[in-house]
Amino acid sequence: MTDLLTHAEYVALADALDPPRSPFIDGKYQRGAGPMMASVNPATGAEIAQISTADASDVDLAVSKAREAFDQGHWSKLEPEARKDVLIRLCKLMTRNRRELAVMESVESGKPILDCETIDLAETIHCIKWHAEAIDKIYDQTAPTGDGALAMILREPVGVVAAVLPWNFPLMMLAGKIGPALAAGCSVFGKPADQTSLTALRGAELAHEAGMPRGVLQVLPGDGPSVGEPLGRHMDVDMVSFTGSTETGRRFLRYAADSNLKKVVLECGGKNPAVVFDDAENLDHVAEHVVNAAFWNAGQNCSAASRLIVHKAVKPALMEKIEARLRDWKVGDPLDPGMHIGALIDAGHCAKVRGYLGAKGDGPYVEPVIFEVAKDDPKAREEIFGPVLSVIEVASNEEAVAVANDTAYGLAASVFSANGRNAIRAARDIRAGTVTVNCYGEGNIATPFGGYKQSGFGGRDNGVHAHDQYTELKTIWIDLNDPRDGDNVA
Repeated sequence: MTDLLTHAEYVALADALDPPRSPFIDGKYQRGAGPMMASVNPATGAEIAQISTADASDVDLAVSKAREAFDQGHWSKLEPEARKDVLIRLCKLMTRNRRELAVMESVESGKPILDCETIDLAETIHCIKWHAEAIDKIYDQTAPTGDGALAMILREPVGVVAAVLPWNFPLMMLAGKIGPALAAGCSVFGKPADQTSLTALRGAELAHEAGMPRGVLQVLPGDGPSVGEPLGRHMDVDMVSFTGSTETGRRFLRYAADSNLKKVVLECGGKNPAVVFDDAENLDHVAEHVVNAAFWNAGQNCSAASRLIVHKAVKPALMEKIEARLRDWKVGDPLDPGMHIGALIDAGHCAKVRGYLGAKGDGPYVEPVIFEVAKDDPKAREEIFGPVLSVIEVASNEEAVAVANDTAYGLAASVFSANGRNAIRAARDIRAGTVTVNCYGEGNIATPFGGYKQSGFGGRDNGVHAHDQYTELKTIWIDLNDPRDGDNVA
């Protein structure tokens, strides 16, 4: 998108927002039984709206409506083409309302409007459209059986799914979960983060407008104890897909164990390395990717490359280029399209990040910081989730790979090398779900995304692999022998 507005125009749009203010249950907004919750602009501290939250009784109601819709086949048994048509209409409505959604996301999350307009909305729509288009292109299978039988292997929707969302990419994470889940035929709840409920609620309303049946997509704002835990423990929820901290992810595993052994898929934290070998070429290119990897979205990104592991032979030249490039990154009002880094999500998170910096302050903005540290420094081992890059010098490429793997996490990594064999060898040796070579990224919508070790559990987002996690495999075995030929029972 190239038609960005001015700062003043975005401020005017933000002032004119009329955001949703209650749970979306059974095809309409309904006042929740939980307490009122303020949606606050993290950049200004101003209240955006008072939201009526859900509690355990609302969870029960919503689950019953989701189960009813699923069992009656209002969505789950529709022809694949019919489900695709509804999701494509949703994409068209999101495109039509893209500016409202972008501004709403910016003011409730502190994300720069530049990113919301050019990245988040575009990727959100593309994600839902991709999964919609895949609906009627994923085939079931037959297994080799010999002439006496036919074995069919079918994918069936897993059922009622709770999608528990983070605050750092409200729309993209919503799309990444509801896209494949709805495509598979599931009924889905969105449980947004406390800080970022508005876009999920508006998205559910647009889905209903697009023709999604009642009870198929519902959104329940509220905190973890009031909504997240009841969903995780509910005996009639078949699956939880969670993105967030590793600590919270563990809770959902416990909830599943204590209830109905529901399927759980976790995409959790990361402490991701960018590994620069001694033969890395075009250090300007490397510096550009390292800065993007470390500081995009103020480092509030589970796949952020927050550890730069760099060979001593190229470190001085690379650091000079990184620092020069970082000077172009502007920090300030998220509604100013000239800003690259906006506000951190809330005061509590600001305090956490500043704790690692040894810095005081009470404002919503934290300037990017680069530290040179030892590999066992807390800043090099703990997920800070802020604009902080820890630089670790190594003496060999082998040491670089060893340091990259010396972590409890394994979500993403990058390798920079002019030697293709060395780069691919390192990519194979680094234990992470996604490893990019001579660039930073997560692949694209067609490639699975998730982590090793404490970064992930149970499945992958994106691609057809995401569809797999929202389905159950069923084998149907048909005996083709004629019983008149005699006793065929072994």
